[in-house]
Amino acid sequence: MTISFSGTSGLTFPDNSTQATAATGFGFKNRIINGAMMIDQRNAGASVTITTGTDYVVDRFFGQGSITSKFTAQQSSTVPTGFKNSLLFTSSAATTPGASDYYYFAQPIEGLNVYDLAWGTASASTVTLSFWVRSSLTGTFSGAVLNSATNRSYAFTYTINAANTFEQKTVTIAGDTSGTWLTTNGTGILLRFALGAGSSFLQTANAWSTGNVVGATGTTQLISASGATFYITGVQLEKGSTATSFDYRPYGTELALCQRYYWETSKGLGGSVASSTTAVLVGRNPVTMRTTPTVSGTAIEIFQLTVAGSKTQSSFNANTTISDTNGFALECANFSSLSQYYPVGMNSGKVTFSSEL
Repeated sequence: MTISFSGTSGLTFPDNSTQATAATGFGFKNRIINGAMMIDQRNAGASVTITTGTDYVVDRFFGQGSITSKFTAQQSSTVPTGFKNSLLFTSSAATTPGASDYYYFAQPIEGLNVYDLAWGTASASTVTLSFWVRSSLTGTFSGAVLNSATNRSYAFTYTINAANTFEQKTVTIAGDTSGTWLTTNGTGILLRFALGAGSSFLQTANAWSTGNVVGATGTTQLISASGATFYITGVQLEKGSTATSFDYRPYGTELALCQRYYWETSKGLGGSVASSTTAVLVGRNPVTMRTTPTVSGTAIEIFQLTVAGSKTQSSFNANTTISDTNGFALECANFSSLSQYYPVGMNSGKVTFSSEL
């Protein structure tokens, strides 16, 4: 790794643009990342209770509810033929949404990955959404696509005909010729799947409208039945009016696409001791991230080369004033009795880097 300082610009990291290009060099028919639900860096298949925040389950997909703990989500091995994983949602209690309530899961798509759709112009392209779904409930379900400001929306519907059976669904959406649709590294398109919502977040299906929408009026509410289940996989959003075969990308490519928004490590970072209480760990991100990431984690254990034993932070601390989309130097405090200037390596704990949309 090359690290240099120049003028007042601060720390400069190697350019990862070649790697990022290679990661997407297989084409990008499917604008959804991790549509086969195989990458789960945060949870490794563990169940997540969805709160009022943005709770990522598998990579790039998050759940959210207006009231906490109404449903859970996790990676699953229950799948249709041709897939390894799905995303499972389970209703925790029979809940009737109030007018201002909402429960859904979603993926925000970066504007740089959908700029060619030309939404918001007279040349807006039609897109087709396809996916495999299975639920313990039958009936008409819904979702929506929105812009970054959530003031342009299109509610769509699909029908689950048989309980506990995977069915493939296809939805064709004419591109929006109005509104503002970002083509930057912000959210270009927000795709939502409704699990339940009140009247304030529902609209008539199959038409563009204004407002912040979760789904369509008159559709099935998964959270209305305690213990109801909903599986989904093979999610694909592509340009055109026809659904084509699922875009199976190599696992390493899919992982790299996910790491643009989030990655984590539990060991392997190296550096040196700055003082008896502080060590500096340096490294580079596996790919160029969308923005300079937010760093968090759990208490880090380091070992000091040529010095017996290891040291663990009393609590996680990592000052990231030297950081950008390519790499970082973490000034990690809350240690004790370190030997100044000695080289160190990260032995355990966790450091996470997030630049989610």
